[in-house]
Amino acid sequence: MKHFIKSEKLDQLGMTASLACAIHCAVLPFVLTTLPLFGLSFLAHSWVEMTMIGLSLFIGVYSLSTSYPKHKRLLPIIILVMGFAMIATGHYLIENMEAVLIPTGGFTIAFAHYINWKYSRSCSHK
Repeated sequence: MKHFIKSEKLDQLGMTASLACAIHCAVLPFVLTTLPLFGLSFLAHSWVEMTMIGLSLFIGVYSLSTSYPKHKRLLPIIILVMGFAMIATGHYLIENMEAVLIPTGGFTIAFAHYINWKYSRSCSHK
């Protein structure tokens, strides 16, 4: 099966999306009151966060599932699941730790893409 986008590019996009999500979640509590002054109040809406999480989930699952047959290593998948578990835990289970768990989950997802990218590049066969 031929994939439309190379896994390497998806990992780079996934790292970027996950880092943007993590930075958004980490910085938003500090700048929340100033957003309307700059016309950026839309960044505080939950749909922005859910869109970032959905995009990261789609890219992560697609990227890791297309590159797994090449390197056959589960570590990136395990790290990706841990990242999304941290985000879900921060949103739904331990809400008082949301400010720590959600950005950490975003950075963990970016790390999963990085590990997957390294494994894919070190793979000698196609």
